[in-house]
Amino acid sequence: MAGQLVRYGLTGGFVTALQAAVYWVLADRAAVHPQLANFLGYLVAVASGYVLHGRFTFRGHGGRERPLARGVRFVAVSLLSLGLNALWVWLCVDLLGWPLWSPVPAMGLVTPALVFVLNRQWVFR
Repeated sequence: MAGQLVRYGLTGGFVTALQAAVYWVLADRAAVHPQLANFLGYLVAVASGYVLHGRFTFRGHGGRERPLARGVRFVAVSLLSLGLNALWVWLCVDLLGWPLWSPVPAMGLVTPALVFVLNRQWVFR
């Protein structure tokens, strides 16, 4: 599990930074609505995350199973992460009126911690 945590930190850090960068550039620089920017960042992150986590982070973990079943579970977990990141954007930007960058720490720490547990226990089992 220690190896998975290190690989998850590397891969997840990259995927999370990619999502946050897409969000930030679109919301701040392109003046796209923060929730739409979050969703577009999610699309980029989920596509790259499935491949990277499956081939690197959780390689050799669990048994062989049909890729479709694993893919459906991955999408379910990623939708949960999308919802959680949308909550951070709503809470920080819309409700509290904080700067556009303010949800990024929760997107980078809280959401990935939950997603790691779900991916390890349910998706890549």
